[in-house]
Amino acid sequence: MKILGIGNAIVDVICKVDENFINQNKLTKSTMKLVFDEKEFQSMLSNLNIEKTISGGSVANSIVGLSQLGNKVGFIGKVSDDNLGSKYEEGLKSENVEYFYSKKKEDMPTGTCLILVTPDSERTMCTFLGTAGKINENDVNSDVVKQSEMIFLEGYLWDEGEPKKAFEKAIKNANKVAMSLSDQFCVDRHKPHFLDLVKNKLDITFANEQEMMSLINAQNFNEVIEFGKSLKKLLVVTRGEKGAISISGNDVTENGIEKNLELIDLTGAGDLFAAGYLHGYLNNFSPIECLEKGKEMSSRVIQQIGARL
Repeated sequence: MKILGIGNAIVDVICKVDENFINQNKLTKSTMKLVFDEKEFQSMLSNLNIEKTISGGSVANSIVGLSQLGNKVGFIGKVSDDNLGSKYEEGLKSENVEYFYSKKKEDMPTGTCLILVTPDSERTMCTFLGTAGKINENDVNSDVVKQSEMIFLEGYLWDEGEPKKAFEKAIKNANKVAMSLSDQFCVDRHKPHFLDLVKNKLDITFANEQEMMSLINAQNFNEVIEFGKSLKKLLVVTRGEKGAISISGNDVTENGIEKNLELIDLTGAGDLFAAGYLHGYLNNFSPIECLEKGKEMSSRVIQQIGARL
């Protein structure tokens, strides 16, 4: 198998909202907020019109993109044996993703992410992790990890306790490890752990500019570049309108963005960028070709609703 993703198994519920809704619910636009109270989550959802419901989760979206590009892929993520859990499993199977998880009735329901799209196409997320955040080392099959060329992890899933042990087991058995830092919220919450992962355990790190600046407390982007060079590993940073950059030792490669796109929904832009980049990497593309494939995939997904093509 080319690549095995391990991440949050979450069903995305996509809704269009106005700016007032973001302000009234004390949300910070373009970030992700964890909601721990299921009643609070359901109450927020009850006031909205749902545009689309689709199997999601950051790494799962990337893995589906890799499958669509013709790679043999798998995914591990925890769902409950409920209606959304069944939908989630069906969603992966329909995309030729091998799902290495046997669902059973859990104490908590399958995780849900409310994706709120404002008129400027920005997306703000409220996530009720449910059982997705309870993944543990027993859910990770070492043999499946060993049989994959690479594993791909997400910062969203990293937390103290059980998920951390699941990650450590996967990393210990992996041939190569890639990870997305996921969100500045995750970086700020787990900075020492993330820095240790980036420096010592990951072969490839995906991040956006704000996440990397926060991780190393950088004053400017040149500090990120110097940090990347000193890592002697692969660091891939997306920079919004400035395109993206990959740094591997002293090799620094940059590309721009697609012009004149009809922005509809930025959900999944980073997930699909990672899918395109990893497709290139796993199939021996040059660094600039990897960046271009990432750009192509992310450009396509932001011109539609939802995080999957």
